[in-house]
Amino acid sequence: MNDLFTKTDYSLYSNAMTFLRRPYLRDPRDSDADLVVLGVPLDMATSGRPGARMGPDAIRRASVNLAWESKKFPWEFNLFSRVNVIDAGDLVFDCGDAEDFTYRLEAATSEILKTGKTMLALGGDHFITLPILRAYAKHHGEMALIHFDAHTDTYANGSAYDHGTMFYHAPKEGLISAKHSVQIGIRTEYAKQRHGFNVINAMQANDMSAEEIVAQIRDIVADKPVYVTFDIDCLDPCFAPGTGTPVCGGLSSDKVLKIIRAMAGMDIVGMDVVEVSPPYDQSEVTALAGATIALELMYAWAFNREPADEEELHDD
Repeated sequence: MNDLFTKTDYSLYSNAMTFLRRPYLRDPRDSDADLVVLGVPLDMATSGRPGARMGPDAIRRASVNLAWESKKFPWEFNLFSRVNVIDAGDLVFDCGDAEDFTYRLEAATSEILKTGKTMLALGGDHFITLPILRAYAKHHGEMALIHFDAHTDTYANGSAYDHGTMFYHAPKEGLISAKHSVQIGIRTEYAKQRHGFNVINAMQANDMSAEEIVAQIRDIVADKPVYVTFDIDCLDPCFAPGTGTPVCGGLSSDKVLKIIRAMAGMDIVGMDVVEVSPPYDQSEVTALAGATIALELMYAWAFNREPADEEELHDD
C-alpha cells in the first residue's frame, strides 16, 4: 500500500494533466529541465473557425495515449533517458489584449531560453510563432524556418495580430532568413514573384519520398539554427479535421512523421505545434496527431544528445 498515491500512472484517462505525464512546474527557470512544454491558449488571431485556444489542453489529454511506450516506435532510444522535459502549464495573459499577449509570450520564451533550456509550444493559433521567434532571435540570431502548413502565412494585407501574416513580418524583422527557410504542404494561393521562401507544395510533397524532401530541406537550411513550426492543417482534413482553416489535398500523418524522423540530427533550437481546434475534431484524431507530431519533434531534437543513464548505454 506504500505506492497508493505515488504509483506511476499509465492508464489512459486518470491524471491526464500534463504533456506525456511530464512533471508540472509553473516556473521552469530554476529547474534542471532541458526542454519546457508551454501551452499557448490563443485564438484571437484566427481568420476562420475559432477554438484553437482549447488546443493545448486537447493535445495534452491525447498525449497520454503515447506515454506508455518507453521508446516511441520506431525510435531506438528512450527520449527521457537523454533529456529532462517538464510541462510549465499555459501562458497567462489578459483576455482579449493582443498586445499584452504578444509581450508576455516573447518575455516568457526569452526567460526560458536565458536559462539554457529550449521550448516546445502547444498552440493556440499560428500567430503565437511570431513572438516566439522574436525571443529566439535574441538568443540564436537569424534562423532558418521549417514550416509545415497549407498556407504560407506571408500575407501582407492582414493586421499586426493575424495568424496569416507572421512570416511576412519575421524576415523583415531579421528573425528568419527566407532564403534558408522552407515551407512544406502549401496548397493555397501566394505571390510567387515576391515570396522569397522555398516551397515544397502539397502536390510535390505527396509525390516525393520523405528522404527526398529532407534532402532538399537540409540543402536549404545549410548551417543555420532551425526553428520548426507545424500547423496541423498541413495534414489533409481526413487526418486532421479539427482545425480552423482545413484545405483538401494535404499530407498524410505517415508522410509527415517520416519527414520529421528524417530530420533527426539537424540543429533544431525550438518548435511548436499549432492550430488544433477541438470543437471541430472527430474522435480526438486531430489532438492525437498534434501530440504525436510534438513527440516526434522532441525525438528529432534530442537525437544527437548523449544518453544520460546506464540503461540506454548498455541497451542491445
